[in-house]
Amino acid sequence: MEFPDRSDVDHLIDPQPLPEFARVRYEPESDSLDDPVGAARAELDALDVDDLDDGATVAVGVGSRGIHRIDDVARAVVADLDERGLDPVVVPAMGSHGGATPEGQREILESLDITEDSVGAPIDARMDAEELDAVTVGDTDVPVYFSTAALEADAVLVVNRVKAHTNFTGNIESGLAKMTVVGLGKQRGAKSFHSTAIAEGYVETLTAALDVIESSVPLLGGVALVENFEEELSHVEGVPAGSFLDREPELLERAYDEMATLPVDDVDLLVVDEIGKEISGAGMDTNVIGRYRVLNAPDPETPDIDLIYVRGLTEATKGNGNGIGLADLTRQAAVDQLDLKKTYANALTSGSLAKSKLPVVAPDDEFALRTALAALGGYDPETVRVLWIRNTEELEELRVSAAVVDDLPESATVVGDEALAFEDGEAQFTDA
Repeated sequence: MEFPDRSDVDHLIDPQPLPEFARVRYEPESDSLDDPVGAARAELDALDVDDLDDGATVAVGVGSRGIHRIDDVARAVVADLDERGLDPVVVPAMGSHGGATPEGQREILESLDITEDSVGAPIDARMDAEELDAVTVGDTDVPVYFSTAALEADAVLVVNRVKAHTNFTGNIESGLAKMTVVGLGKQRGAKSFHSTAIAEGYVETLTAALDVIESSVPLLGGVALVENFEEELSHVEGVPAGSFLDREPELLERAYDEMATLPVDDVDLLVVDEIGKEISGAGMDTNVIGRYRVLNAPDPETPDIDLIYVRGLTEATKGNGNGIGLADLTRQAAVDQLDLKKTYANALTSGSLAKSKLPVVAPDDEFALRTALAALGGYDPETVRVLWIRNTEELEELRVSAAVVDDLPESATVVGDEALAFEDGEAQFTDA
């Protein structure tokens, strides 16, 4: 598919005067752990690991998210298991990510600095999954699948972050339960879960499937991680099997209290430099941008953002552009980065098709900004409310248009004034 170049569209929208910008440092108060790696090792005591026989194999489920120090935590868990006389093996617990291939899932782990050499254990990335049983949720029969590689181990534990989910709200969202059901379900399990969850409810489907797994699999439990606003680990907790549904609501409440958010809720245009699967399952955190775009799930009430412009993909996402459909505009450079096989594998498995739709594609930054500002209607550079962020995880530094400055909270500090200009269509900021 060929998209219009600049000469095809330049005459359609007149240039717009640009707003003035301020560079902002945003630092809400938050706590962090001094030694999260040591905490992860200590918390394994809560999982009855010492009840296993010497030499027992333990499948350690690790996902595809860019969690703070996930490589160090995974390495520490593996090392601790090894020191206890056990035989750990890392199993990618990421559903269909990586194009639903073993090579793709290994590639994602490598992008997170998790390799066999670095973690000190073999990685079994087989996509095979076995059907454990079927359970009825509402009016739907749901087959529950589980990773063959994990089933071949003597015990299973998962390591994951507890946080707000990108498709739904409930007392259980992203965390140990979801990684166990969806991540270790591989592509077949993820597809089965999402197909039912859209119709019958995410929490209901998750709870029913987890019950099947806990009765069929030698699940030790999991190491739950909670991050603060700055995406640093603030809490690590070992949660035994059978306790996920009891502990995760409280951990989720803590994650909500500490999660990254934009400094203001009323935004005309949000510019996002990059999206990626290691940032969020939806490419950009839907709770940060206020858009789920999922059937049977209303969007979050805040923030209220009129238009979103996405400029590109991260290197670590390896072309998986899931989440591009949450934007209203993108540019040719972002489309050139897309690997549609990986993007579609994600969308078809999750059933969240809107996230992989292509928005309007502009030839470059200059025309994208011109298009967005004109589309706002009644555009005024002195009153337009623009936020410009790197991604939805790294919100400590951002740019805001002049009209936003007076509404910034006390935890946000203006550190400089900047002017936006373009060179060969590429956006560039300079000190004003």
